[in-house]
Amino acid sequence: MDVPLWLALAAVGYLGVKLIRPPFWLVLVLLLGGYLIADSLLAPVIDTAVK
Repeated sequence: MDVPLWLALAAVGYLGVKLIRPPFWLVLVLLLGGYLIADSLLAPVIDTAVK
């Protein structure tokens, strides 16, 4: 099943805020950082580490 990156990030962000209750700015920084890293030269390295 292929899930768009933005949908996966939104789901993780929602669940993280709902369950852990971190500060809102921290959630935004982590989500934006993850999105930017996924589109960088490190993406293949992360992809092999996740799979």
